[in-house]
Parts: sequence; C-alpha cells; structure tokens
Amino acid sequence: MSKQVKDRKSRLGTVRFRSLLLAVLLLLLGLILLASTFGGRFGLSHQLTLEIIGPLQSGAAKVGSAVNNFWDDYLKLLNIREENTRLKAMLNSYEQELAQYREAYTIYLRLQQELDFRKGTDFPPLTARVIGKDPSFWFHTIIVDRGENDGVVEGMVALNSKGIVGQVIHVSNNYCKVLLAIAPSSAIDVFVQKNRVRGILKGVGGNGYLLHYVLKNSEVSQGDQIVTAGIGGLFASGIPVGKVTAVHNRKRGMFMEIEVEPSVDFQRLEFVQLNLSLQQSLTQQRIGIDGG
Repeated sequence: MSKQVKDRKSRLGTVRFRSLLLAVLLLLLGLILLASTFGGRFGLSHQLTLEIIGPLQSGAAKVGSAVNNFWDDYLKLLNIREENTRLKAMLNSYEQELAQYREAYTIYLRLQQELDFRKGTDFPPLTARVIGKDPSFWFHTIIVDRGENDGVVEGMVALNSKGIVGQVIHVSNNYCKVLLAIAPSSAIDVFVQKNRVRGILKGVGGNGYLLHYVLKNSEVSQGDQIVTAGIGGLFASGIPVGKVTAVHNRKRGMFMEIEVEPSVDFQRLEFVQLNLSLQQSLTQQRIGIDGG
C-alpha cells in the first residue's frame, strides 16, 4: 500500500516538473519574439518562424481562394440553371401562343376565303360546318350542321371556294349528309374548259376522278382544267372540278382514260356552302300547285 502511494507521488512530481518546464520555455520564446520585434529588426527565431509559417499561410490563402472561387462558380451555375429553366418555360409558353395564333390566322384566312366566295356567288348560299366524315370506300360522305330547319332539302348542291364538293342525300331536322363528288357512286357531266370536250366524271375515292367517254381523237392534255357542263340542271355550268393529271390511250376501245385531280381538298373540308336555289324552286312549285 505504501509502495503504491510512493509511485503515485513520484508520477505526480514528474508531471508537475514537465509542465513547469514547458511553461518556462513558452515564456522565454515569447520574450525572445517580443524583444526581437521591439529591437527594430526581426531576430533569428522570428525569421525562422516566418519562414515556417509563411508557406503555410500562402498555401492556406490559395486553398481559401480556390474554395471561394469554386463556391462562387457553384452559385452562378445554380443561378444559370434556374434561369435556363425559366427561359425554357417562357419559350414553351411562347411557342404554344404562336401555334394558337397561327391556327387562328389560318382559320381567319379560310373564313375570309369562304366569305369572299359567298359574296361572289349567283345563288343563295347557306354556310355549313363539317362535323363528321364517313371513311368507307363506296359511301364517301360528310355530315354538316344544317338541316330541314335551315331550309335544306335532298338534292341540294354543296360547294366551297375551290369548286364542287357534293350533293345532299339525307336530311334531318338539324343535320344533313352530303355525298362527296369523289365517291364511286357519283357522276358529273363536265367539259374540258379549253375546248368544251364533254365527258362523264366519276369518283374513284381518295384517288380523285376518272374522266370517261372522251374520244381518242380529242385534244386533252395534262394540266387542262375540268369544269361542270351544266347539263341536267343539277350543277351550274363552269364550276371548277379539277385538272387533268394523266391521259392514257389504250390500244383497245375508242375512248381515252383520263385521270383528274380534284380542285377541292376533301381531306381538309371544314365549311361548305349549300345552294338554296333548289329549296326556293321547290317552294315556288308548291305555291304554284296550291294556287292552281
């Protein structure tokens, strides 16, 4: 027991001595640095200290500057990303607005075209909007938003600013169905405009028309305009129907086979003008019958 107490006192004395020695050394070092500073010139110890600390401070300053630059660049990058995201959103918004303006302008041009056509017609027109299409091969028809309540009757002709669209075949109170001129069941009396050569124009669906019963000795060439003949009283004379795209002289037979491209774009029909002349004619006939 007494031995352990002696060992503990011995270690405690050693620690105290070392602490006192360290404090003395630090005090002496401080006095030396202070004396060398007030002496007007840096002492050797001070110079050694600066030589050791200088590179460390320089390295620390460079590291600090690099860290600051990196942090500044990082913040700038974040700002650029935010700005880029904002600009992309603005660009998308402007592109959508531009698409809307283009669509509105396109509709305006079409409506203006139809309005000009209405003003120049020699018949009472009724504007109708296309609301449905029948894509079947034989029955190429469209449905428009006009019916008996608007004065529409079966047999009425449908046109637009480009030419013949078709003929009304079914009518309800507020809607009607129009058989397109390109339907295989459709046939129109036409002329070759330049020389009045007559033929029968039949629809072939999406491929347009074929002009039949034109003699081989007739002068018909690619690019010739085809117009209605006005025979039969259904279509007035001179309405555009299409233009010749190909002429085939077969070895057999006495007629040419002539392909005609429609003047009307049937894939983009939006509005048609219904000719109310037939309704007025029927009304006058009924008045005459009632009066008789």
